[in-house]
Amino acid sequence: MAQPQKFFENLSGAGKAIGVLTSGGDAQGMNAAVRAVVRMGIYVEAKVYFVYEGYQGMVDGGDNIIEVSWESVSSILQVGGTVIGSARCKSFRSRDGRLQAAYNLIQRGITNLCVIGGDGSLTGANLFREEWSGYLEELVQNGKIEAAAAQKYSHLNIVGMVGSIDNDFCGTDMTIGTDSALHRIIEVVDAIMTTAQSHQRTFVLEVMGRHCGYLALVSALACGADWVFIPESPPEEGWEDIMCGKLSENRARRKRLNIIIVSEGAIDSHNKPITSEIIKDLVVKRLGFDTRVTILGHVQRGGTPSAFDRILASRMGVECVLALLEATPETPACVVSLCGNQAVRLPLMECVQMTQEVQKAMDEQRFEDAVRLRGRSFENNLNTYKLLSHKKNVSELPKDNQCSSNFNVAVLNVGAPAAGMNGAVRSAVRVGITEGHKMFAVNDGFEGFAKGQIKEIKWGDVGGWTGQGGSLLGTKRTLPAKYFDQIADQIRAHSINALLVIGGFEAYLGLMELTVARGKYDEFCIPMVMVPATVSNNVPGSDFSIGADTALNTITDTCDRIKQSASGTKRRVFIIETMGGYCGYLANMGGLAAGADAAYIFEEQFDIRELQANVEHLTEKMKTSIQRGLVLRNENCNENYTTDFIYQLYSEEGKGVFDCRKNVLGHMQQGGAPSPFDRNFGTKISAKAVQWISRKLKETYKKGRIFANTEDSVCLLGMRRRALLFQPVMQLRDETDFKHRIPKEQWWLKLRPLMKILAKYKTSYDISDAGQLEHVHVPRPKESEAGAI
Repeated sequence: MAQPQKFFENLSGAGKAIGVLTSGGDAQGMNAAVRAVVRMGIYVEAKVYFVYEGYQGMVDGGDNIIEVSWESVSSILQVGGTVIGSARCKSFRSRDGRLQAAYNLIQRGITNLCVIGGDGSLTGANLFREEWSGYLEELVQNGKIEAAAAQKYSHLNIVGMVGSIDNDFCGTDMTIGTDSALHRIIEVVDAIMTTAQSHQRTFVLEVMGRHCGYLALVSALACGADWVFIPESPPEEGWEDIMCGKLSENRARRKRLNIIIVSEGAIDSHNKPITSEIIKDLVVKRLGFDTRVTILGHVQRGGTPSAFDRILASRMGVECVLALLEATPETPACVVSLCGNQAVRLPLMECVQMTQEVQKAMDEQRFEDAVRLRGRSFENNLNTYKLLSHKKNVSELPKDNQCSSNFNVAVLNVGAPAAGMNGAVRSAVRVGITEGHKMFAVNDGFEGFAKGQIKEIKWGDVGGWTGQGGSLLGTKRTLPAKYFDQIADQIRAHSINALLVIGGFEAYLGLMELTVARGKYDEFCIPMVMVPATVSNNVPGSDFSIGADTALNTITDTCDRIKQSASGTKRRVFIIETMGGYCGYLANMGGLAAGADAAYIFEEQFDIRELQANVEHLTEKMKTSIQRGLVLRNENCNENYTTDFIYQLYSEEGKGVFDCRKNVLGHMQQGGAPSPFDRNFGTKISAKAVQWISRKLKETYKKGRIFANTEDSVCLLGMRRRALLFQPVMQLRDETDFKHRIPKEQWWLKLRPLMKILAKYKTSYDISDAGQLEHVHVPRPKESEAGAI
């Protein structure tokens, strides 16, 4: 039964005061979270206070706790670090310090705290909350506050957001700052790879992560590193010989460089540190390779937050305010976190205890438990890395007595190019070879398939593909219908037993056409699976597509530069056109990440009255200290209200108040090196697709041949809410608007009001999915990985 819609208009913050502080190590995206808390708090008519310098500011009081306005958080969305400061605080660890902090809060009527930090900061907040009534009693006894004040402020509500680049907090898939830190690491790795290749060097890169190997593991997965050292999964005994043997093998295959990534907290199986210098000395001594060490250090904490972190932090900030408004004295302190694609609330101490369990498991050398407790996502990352980094010997490949020979699996790209396609192909090829298949690459999509542009592709052929944008296989939008005969001939000629299609809406339509044609062509009765890859993110059956995150970062970076150009020239409004066909994902999410005033999309029809209202809104904005505007427009949002029309309308209506500029971003959104998210997502989703192909081949192999003609043998693998799901393409027809090439329902439309609220528009916000306090899921040994990403 569908859950009834619930809107936050019923929640009022009138008479309430919210304090926001950042504590512990800084992380990119913290400012976006602070901005969202302040603006959402003011939106619901609560008072909002900055607590400068974390808990130290709370203890010191005075000018460290000040009430803020809407304009106070203008222009901080794109700034790294935290504008309200963060400090380690010894005095808050003592009861006297916390008593003073309680007094300072009560003086301002603050009984709602939003704490952005790591597990130490959040544990401190929980202790503060538990002891609150004791502080009130003591303050009354000391005559510092009246009994009436103690009764009025009788309980303290705490909601946490995890800001940590290490992603070391259990209960959330991603902490604020992690994606941006990965951006910094991958930028360095990509730069180092070019110089390493020139000189045939080995580079040892040390990344942050004293107690958690997430950054090292995911960056190794995203750049195709030769070896990775992480604290949760130390190398086996004799790793020195194994690693040096692997590095030698790679050089023998004419690979000109080696990349080794080591987490700063890396240890061996006896809990002894493995440092970057130890690894360098080993490689030089054993192999004589020219080896250099690069320690990334605090570079990883710095720089602009990525689009992902801005959107994540904005969502978490709004959710945090809603959680504070709904809190009661009985509600446990909670942390707002991300599970798959959903914002969820979890009991704070359950998450902290599970995080501490991981460290305890490592201390006791129970490393398998440590990996498992980190969560399915971490475990899946590790397993995928192991699959892709080491080529098995022929003797190690799987042999199935039921099957007469290895299967032939073809991989092709269809549709427009998208950053991350090449990483997905690399992953598919290597997992396929590991599963015992012979892999074939098809150039130029279905058209190339028909022309016989098919060749076997081997393990070494896809080395170094993860960091390259575009499509190295070549891709075209052509659909297969007019080439059925030729494609059937090529499937027969090359004995193709299964098909993996990586692409956008054309790939989806192509698989539908091949499925329908099965009645006439037995050659198409083979397992087929599609992995969505398009910057438009318009494929039904998946919340995300490979390439969309890279395009979003391009839009966000461009908007940042454009806004910066207006800092000298006041009273200017920019109108920016994004790609996406009829799908407004890029315009909407780009608007949220860049702090736009409006985003026009096809899915939400608008008229001249709304355009006029937006102009009036911007006119009012120009009277404040924020004298610039940013408007995004999806390329096909309306055939009459074109970018030129909107530009001319704004120019005319804003005459004397502001002037306008327009910018069409165009194909730069399809180019560039893939973002860490797209590399990682493409790598893992492709690996899962090939493993599904292997299972289907075994199921459908009968009497010496493959024959698959059921609906579930042609699937699309997509991320839905919290899991990766295989969905028969024919069952997705009812979910598709074929005329406009978009899904009928799109998850991100629920975030649209969030962008409007943060731009100071009055709107309705559906919070049906919010408000459910869940419990931390403790993974059991050998628990199924179905759906892990």
